[in-house]
Amino acid sequence: MAERVGIVGIPPLTVIAELHRQQTEIIDLDEPQVKKSLDLTAPHLPRVYCAVLRTVVLNAMHLTLDRIYIDVGPGKCDCALHVSTILKDMLSIPVICTRNQDMEGRGFPLCRSRMPLLKKMQLITHSVRLLKSKQHYPPCTPTAGFWGVPPRDFSLLTLFPETTHIYGWTRCMENKTPADLALESQVNPDIPTVFFAQSFCAKTALARHLAAQHPRGLYLDCDVTAGSSARAKIEAFFELSRPSFFREEKKGWK
Repeated sequence: MAERVGIVGIPPLTVIAELHRQQTEIIDLDEPQVKKSLDLTAPHLPRVYCAVLRTVVLNAMHLTLDRIYIDVGPGKCDCALHVSTILKDMLSIPVICTRNQDMEGRGFPLCRSRMPLLKKMQLITHSVRLLKSKQHYPPCTPTAGFWGVPPRDFSLLTLFPETTHIYGWTRCMENKTPADLALESQVNPDIPTVFFAQSFCAKTALARHLAAQHPRGLYLDCDVTAGSSARAKIEAFFELSRPSFFREEKKGWK
């Protein structure tokens, strides 16, 4: 029977390649894998930790795994390092820390493709388990931007048009260079862009900073679920930006 290995963040490609060689089942612990309340993590993590890392702990508490690889380098966050310490004390399986500083970009065609943003995000997060994509995704002209990390509540993404380009750490995910701050900081000033981060995540600082500099940016953070207030902000933002959805293509768009 194949080993079940959990991953947190984006381990280096060498680790992913070895897991493929061993024919293991790779499980992304950043994503909700069990239907349990996040409150169950309260004895282990403060509620002021971001919902993604609380999800990691919740998954680890309930899934049967053989080992866990957790990236704690600049491509993830310091909080993940502390979570690794907690997991090592909680679990009887190996918890292996990695520091992904890969800088050989593999491209980000999904980020620039035309398709529902929710599906696009699912494909990008799934690609963390893969060595490379075998699909071809032609680029589209962007009418909106999503900058940031994958939200815990993917339903938030249904509010975006299919011609949304993805920026921020999610673009770094697809490019397999999670520590590439220069790529993470790239934006398109010509399109209305939502700068998103999970509440209590360190990336809220960069999201707010870039949104303040962007001529048409909206800063947004959410915790576990996207409530009516967050949805209303996005809907109003795009409604006010509606004329831009029909502008002619401009040169220099990323």
